[in-house]
Amino acid sequence: MKVHRRLTVAAATALALTLGTIASTAVARDHRDRAKVVAAIQADRAASIERLRSWIALPTIANMGVNTPQGAEYMRQLALGAGFQQARIVDTGGVPGVFAALDAGAKDTLAVYFMYDVKHFDPAEWSSPPLEGKIVDRPGEGRVLVGRGAVNQKGPEMAFLTALHGFRTAGVKLPVNLVLVAEGEEEIGSTHFPAMLADPEVGAAIRRSVGVMMPSAGQQRDGSVSIDLGAKGVVELQLVSSGERWGRGPAKDIHSSQMARVDSPVWRLVKALDTLVADDGFTPAIDGWFENVRPLTPREKELIAADLPKDEEAVKELYGVRRDEDFLASAYRLASQPTVNIQGLVSGYTGPGGKTVLPGRAEAKIDLRLVPDMTMAEAVEKLKAYLVKRGFDDIEVIVSGGYSPTTSPEDSVIVHAAVATLENAGIAHSLFPRRAGSWPGVVFTGPPLEMAAGHFGVGRGGGAHAPDEWLLIESSKPDVAGYQQQAVMFVDYLYEVARAAQRDRN
Repeated sequence: MKVHRRLTVAAATALALTLGTIASTAVARDHRDRAKVVAAIQADRAASIERLRSWIALPTIANMGVNTPQGAEYMRQLALGAGFQQARIVDTGGVPGVFAALDAGAKDTLAVYFMYDVKHFDPAEWSSPPLEGKIVDRPGEGRVLVGRGAVNQKGPEMAFLTALHGFRTAGVKLPVNLVLVAEGEEEIGSTHFPAMLADPEVGAAIRRSVGVMMPSAGQQRDGSVSIDLGAKGVVELQLVSSGERWGRGPAKDIHSSQMARVDSPVWRLVKALDTLVADDGFTPAIDGWFENVRPLTPREKELIAADLPKDEEAVKELYGVRRDEDFLASAYRLASQPTVNIQGLVSGYTGPGGKTVLPGRAEAKIDLRLVPDMTMAEAVEKLKAYLVKRGFDDIEVIVSGGYSPTTSPEDSVIVHAAVATLENAGIAHSLFPRRAGSWPGVVFTGPPLEMAAGHFGVGRGGGAHAPDEWLLIESSKPDVAGYQQQAVMFVDYLYEVARAAQRDRN
């Protein structure tokens, strides 16, 4: 027994030394390979910016049907150009998706989510043409590229593709295999995205992955990064009041003098809308709305408090807010409360001057933000039931898209990789339970896949969904990454995903 024990200890020691040598050799090789990739990214600077400009010049706008087939084919070509060996367009029954695969011969696979669609725009509201991608100075930031999709989401996605170009040009194999799923309907609620994942090849590839990452430009002004563990769900819908359906107002616009004896569908809608929230103007008042809302856990409250911006006045200035409220309490509510928001009201004449009409139709564009454990189906059902109960059964509810909220665990490969990448780069970071915005991560985190999914990225941008949307190209601050640094950080992230996946296997 003693001899056997000595042999066992000796063998174990030899094995440990061997593994240590192998690990050290692998790390050294990774450093050499990384240096080659970084050099290739730096040499690719001008070309990578032009690729982004060219992509911005071709907007896919799902709600208007603009460039829907062209956008998908362009996305397919971008994937192939970045090194994916195969890429195909997937029919979804709506705007098509794109599926691509890159086999690097690695042990693990990372799934990457892209959206190739953008919000519509009014050129008259922009300081430079929204499809030009003009580079201008932005005070306090540096040189930025202005264009629709610059930060949401083409800029961060092109930075990720630039990282892949660097691997390809340098002749270096990726440390992980990649599968890419790209959709063209994110801006209208990802209506047909689940149909894409139902494709047998796409679904099988996703299931082989250690997690799903969506590229982002996630740095704050001070250079810090928040790693989000989830996001609210969203439902996009329209509430329509019409005299024709109601039977009490005009079937079409008529002279406003008739208001004395003809009911108004517009007032009908306004009265219905007023019942949807409490007197404070933001707390949903729909029956049963909070029935399945999961309260914040002590850990989530801890993370929110730790991530609270230090400059409250700067946050107020950013949003043009003067309202005084406990800052931490508002942060808790931002992460935990569902909302009923009016995006816009459309009815009658809205041109210069007046027209003295009594409109026959009024429409409110609504979005509902959902939190765990609400679901999209539950929210729509409760809204419809509420309107009927309050006597507004004539108000038509038209759902155009949406999905339930998403949550991923702290103890997952993609979160560990994100933390390690930022730590190695000396970038201040924090974990945050749930972003107030939405993305269709629930198709990955919910059944049947039930895997981790979230965002990663450095760099900065702003103006999403608004005029003069921008992405930082050359930073004036040493702690904030520019466009090329974004790409380099994606390189580092891929190496950390491989290491985190190996640790997870062991």
